[in-house]
Amino acid sequence: MSAESTPEPVITEPGETGPRTPGKGRRRKARSRSRKALRATAWTAAGVVVLGGAGVGYVYFKLNGNIRSVDIDQALGNDRPSKIDNGSENILVLGSDTRSGSNKKLGGGTDDGSARSDTAMIVHVYEGHKKASVVSIPRDTLIDRPTCTDTKGTTHPAASGVMFNESYGTGGAACAVKTVESITGIRMDHYLEVDFAGFQKLIDDLGGVPVTTAKNIDDPQSHLTLQAGTHTLNGRQALGLVRTRHGVGDGSDLGRIQLQQAFVKALLNQVEHVGVFSNPKKLYDLADTATKTVTTDSDLGSVNSLTDFADGLKGIGSKNMAMITMPVRYDPANPNRVLMEKAKAQLVWDALKNDRPIPKSATTGTATGEAKGVVTD
Repeated sequence: MSAESTPEPVITEPGETGPRTPGKGRRRKARSRSRKALRATAWTAAGVVVLGGAGVGYVYFKLNGNIRSVDIDQALGNDRPSKIDNGSENILVLGSDTRSGSNKKLGGGTDDGSARSDTAMIVHVYEGHKKASVVSIPRDTLIDRPTCTDTKGTTHPAASGVMFNESYGTGGAACAVKTVESITGIRMDHYLEVDFAGFQKLIDDLGGVPVTTAKNIDDPQSHLTLQAGTHTLNGRQALGLVRTRHGVGDGSDLGRIQLQQAFVKALLNQVEHVGVFSNPKKLYDLADTATKTVTTDSDLGSVNSLTDFADGLKGIGSKNMAMITMPVRYDPANPNRVLMEKAKAQLVWDALKNDRPIPKSATTGTATGEAKGVVTD
């Protein structure tokens, strides 16, 4: 991996100053900021928050029937980190890379119907629910996966030196949660998963998400071609952006994570400004898509539970959300893989356990995918 690679794309959030090169996309007029819209803590949770006020009767039962949930607690039993009773919450958010059904049409990876966690984020909501930290886990991180039991009761033996996303492919949601808890020593209070097809439709239902790129992006593997400039991305383009890796940085997963984090913030801003609460049809369409898109832990497996959960996050916006990548270094034996920097990562986990901000020293000097400065927040 060369440090002299071609300058990478830069994403800036709507309304910010930063690199802006004229392009073909439509520029969004500045709108007054509204505190009334519910906000989420990651791009999957952003779909969930539109459930608030969705109605009763037929609408309630229709939406309730859309939701899929998995009983993580039953699968994992008592061999888990203790719950931390300090008013904070920890949520594992996964974007699933399933290659069956509607997702198979979206390309990338294999098309054998298998599933992987294409995106993984630990969302820590601080006491008071006014701010959050998000820690992205590179899918290419080599880890020791613990023994885990999936939600069907099948036990999968431990494995050493496997990629992080192999845990989801092996034992689904329960195994992914078990692996994250093993790595961090932190109990995950909730689980949210979104699939590719649902994510794409959610963005289309929102009317697109505005972003600005400073350089052209051309990645045939993620089906994304963008000229430098400001664009309102439709669902297909947004999906390509959060999945592209060959069009940014050094081609590793780390550069892609930078784009994902920038898009999360742009999406949160769009959810806030789109005005769904004054448009019942748009609100219902978004709620219908969101409930079909997400899989949750059983504690969130109803419209009422999701609405209460989302309402507890309404004070969190992009400006009070810190986003980092889990401290890693390149694997000397394989530059396409990364290894967790255990000492620095421990600074992250200790901060989250104690409901404190993540110190800057935790990520100083760690691998960035040659993407430092690519994304401006």
